[in-house]
Amino acid sequence: MKHVRKFFLLSCISTFFLIQNGFAQFSVDAQLRSRFEIRDGYQKLAAEGLNPAVFISQRTRLSFSYESKLLKVKVTPQDVRIWGDQAMQSSTGVGDNPSLDLLEAYAELKIGNNGWISAGRQQLVYDNKRLLGDRNWNQTGISYDAVVLKLLAGTTNIHAGAVWNTLLEPTSENYYPTSRIKSLNYLWANRKFNDHLTLSFLHISSGVTETDTTNALNFRHTTGFYGEYKSGNFNVWGDAYYQYGKNQKGNQISAYLIDADAGYKLGNFTPGLGVGYLSGNNSTVGTDGTDNLFDPLYGNRHKFFGAMDFYRSFASQTKQGGLSDIYLWLDYKFSKKVSLRNTIHHFALAQANPATPEDKDLGIENDLILKYKINEWGDLESGYCFYIPTETLKEIQSIPEEKFSQFFYIQLNINLNLFKQAPSSEK
Repeated sequence: MKHVRKFFLLSCISTFFLIQNGFAQFSVDAQLRSRFEIRDGYQKLAAEGLNPAVFISQRTRLSFSYESKLLKVKVTPQDVRIWGDQAMQSSTGVGDNPSLDLLEAYAELKIGNNGWISAGRQQLVYDNKRLLGDRNWNQTGISYDAVVLKLLAGTTNIHAGAVWNTLLEPTSENYYPTSRIKSLNYLWANRKFNDHLTLSFLHISSGVTETDTTNALNFRHTTGFYGEYKSGNFNVWGDAYYQYGKNQKGNQISAYLIDADAGYKLGNFTPGLGVGYLSGNNSTVGTDGTDNLFDPLYGNRHKFFGAMDFYRSFASQTKQGGLSDIYLWLDYKFSKKVSLRNTIHHFALAQANPATPEDKDLGIENDLILKYKINEWGDLESGYCFYIPTETLKEIQSIPEEKFSQFFYIQLNINLNLFKQAPSSEK
């Protein structure tokens, strides 16, 4: 009943926007994404004696968008669930675990001739989504309660954003869990020099509390560049970021991340290669030690370091060792609607330390992804991935008796525009 009231309220808001301004654009969009998965080594090596996990998850989103010359408003409720997760009620035999949430709810106001300021819950997505992304593989995605200033200076886009998080409405103190961001501030500048070259600068300062019951914040600063170059059949992109400041425990930070990827189109084939290097610690960080482990912050995890998602939380999953990823990929387009991509990763620790074996080799992962574009409103994607581990990875994951690790999924994604009212001037 509570969910019904929420959707009724959103419908009323939508109707209000629709009748109030004939010179604005109003649209309603829907997304339905269902994914079937067989996990037999996804996120962690498959252990002997354990059966595969099989389930279906579903994302349902409904977006209401209003746009005029001076104002933009977007509201996106979403429901994320596992098929069959409903709580059974003894009296009726049916029920529902609450899974309705708010992905987006923000307003964007125009400032002057070339500026906007947005406030509210919104997604922060920049460049290749390495440090700030939408985490779209996760059915829930990720968004922030933020204020963002957006400026256009010639051919340069400049964004400055700030986040300040609080759990309650306190009368004093600013306590916040140490595992979550208390303060997030960033500056992004992007310039497209020509049809071939685009460069971006990004600086992020994220603050977390030292303890759950103190106000003091330790800030991790990240500064770096992203670039992309396209010329004919050749495409290359790369990024480099340096991290400094203090980690949550108060240790000094000196860490870096480097990525590069290049491909060349040969008819229907596009071969390519890439490298990702995330620095790590070669010794156990104590109270006075410098932390050399790079934190990829709030970027997409599934897009980088393999589709089996073995490497997402590097402090635990590499024992502070960081990660090196050298990979080869091959795209083949059967037609405009069907494409196949295979990627082979070779993983290794960036650094060995007292918590890891001396041998840094972690093994090989193979990701095979098939995509079929049904129409402009939908696509079907299927993937089969497997991992061949080394003794080092088995020891890090504490899986002495492992079996063949594999992962399979099929995903149906439908995006529909349900309604669109064009401005009166376009009629």
